Amino acid sequence: MNTAPLFLRGRWPGRLLPWLAGLAQAASIAWPWGGQPLWWLQLISLGLLVWLLDRVRSDGQPSAWRRAAYAAWAFATAWLCGTTWWLYVSMHTYGGLAAPLAAAATFLLSAALSLYYGLAGALYARWAPRRLLPSALLFAALWTMAELLRNSLFTGFPWGAGGYAHIDGPLMAFARSGGVYGIGALAAIVAAMLARVPALNPRRVRSWILPGALAAFLIYTGAASQCLRTDCKPASGPAASAGRLGVALLQGNIPQDEKFIPSGGIATALRWYGEQLMANRAPLVITPETALPLLPAQLPQGYLDAIARRYASGSQAAIVGVPLGSGREYTNSVLGFAPGQPQPYRYDKAHLVPFGEFVPSMFRWFTNLMNIPLGDFRSGGLAQPSFEWLGQRLAPNICYEDLFGDEIGASFRDEARAPTVLLNVSNIAWFGDTVAIDQHRAISRMRAIEFERPMIRATNTGATVVIDHRGRVTHELPRMTRGVLNAQVEGRTGLTPYARWVSKYGLWPIWVGALSIVAATLAGRLRARRLQAQASRAASPD
Repeated sequence: MNTAPLFLRGRWPGRLLPWLAGLAQAASIAWPWGGQPLWWLQLISLGLLVWLLDRVRSDGQPSAWRRAAYAAWAFATAWLCGTTWWLYVSMHTYGGLAAPLAAAATFLLSAALSLYYGLAGALYARWAPRRLLPSALLFAALWTMAELLRNSLFTGFPWGAGGYAHIDGPLMAFARSGGVYGIGALAAIVAAMLARVPALNPRRVRSWILPGALAAFLIYTGAASQCLRTDCKPASGPAASAGRLGVALLQGNIPQDEKFIPSGGIATALRWYGEQLMANRAPLVITPETALPLLPAQLPQGYLDAIARRYASGSQAAIVGVPLGSGREYTNSVLGFAPGQPQPYRYDKAHLVPFGEFVPSMFRWFTNLMNIPLGDFRSGGLAQPSFEWLGQRLAPNICYEDLFGDEIGASFRDEARAPTVLLNVSNIAWFGDTVAIDQHRAISRMRAIEFERPMIRATNTGATVVIDHRGRVTHELPRMTRGVLNAQVEGRTGLTPYARWVSKYGLWPIWVGALSIVAATLAGRLRARRLQAQASRAASPD
């Protein structure tokens, strides 16, 4: 007899449900009609996937693993398409790629990255134990490994990881210990347990243990997270505050379709940013990524020299986004100007964007279809020195580099030289006025919480914000406007547990933990088979 709910009976409802759950997961990262993360929706959507996987594997059919692989792959494809659909805007609206090709490229990227999750679903269907906690741990381990693969393979593209939905939720307190992937793993355990709740018998007292334990856990962690948000618990480290620094964050709002036009965006950018750099009186003035959209040799004669002279003396400094290089060697960089420096400070972007800043092997034909005036850039390497000014050490990262907390963590290896302030300069005008702005703000908030460092963001179109060391947005400019955000930022010292281990080992501790759970599950399966075989031999007649 078919015991599935009525809305799941038949072939198509069961095939459609993973796609709908995946779209809900995408919406949980940044709600499309407001931009806020919804932690509870992330748990429900992922729990629905686990419920589907459990139903598939309970059938006991040889093809169950294939149906589970499809469900997990479909869920992840919908999730990633729903999270990164704005790639279509960059390729079609600004890159000039034909709409069908841009849509196909966006879908195919998501479908390819979702293969990691499809494999996780298939292995879960094959290996999951019957008991609740071991099966929840196995699902979390496999799902987390899929997230880690997306973070690292083929240069990595971890945008929209599930943990980002929890920056305002009860699991936020674990960010300073486990980072975004630790939160994601914990959320996967909770979701897997939630998937079992509908099957519980409410008339049995024991059935209330699981819902009660989950509710108590979320209430407790929610209280701990609220305590961190309100600073009722001191920040880590021997000296939490490193003092305050006045900053002016410039947001030029140069339209992407004008950015590289000499008489349009280039002229506007050079004039407006030049005026602000000369006139602003803040102790530190910061421009967005490639605010000056020309190589130094292409700038008007004396343009950079005038900026250098402006900040060669006095009590002010500036950080300016500009591409550097000559010939065929280019870098996406920022230059820092401060009194008493023999040479400007320089940071070169380390983690480059595929198809935007370098062309992967065998894909030159694809980039030739688009009108993107960028070529192959050179990476600057990890753990570059910070920009030191007025007692603060500012560690820049450019655009989507702040996705990679393990790479930012490399700058925390030496506690005495660790950054006191994190700085992101970006230009995501490529994606228009879309949810990408909200998602990127959430990513920066997560980095601030993980390292207990303020994150300041100077962007072309938004989100230009100041985020404190608890991940709270304290100052923000309206998006898609031209303006200057003047604010005070308080630097911090000391290291969180996450900063300590990720700076030494990267993400390997999470890998080891996940692999250990999988190994323990497989060892348990082998032991059970041995015992079953022994019991069969003992029961058989001589």
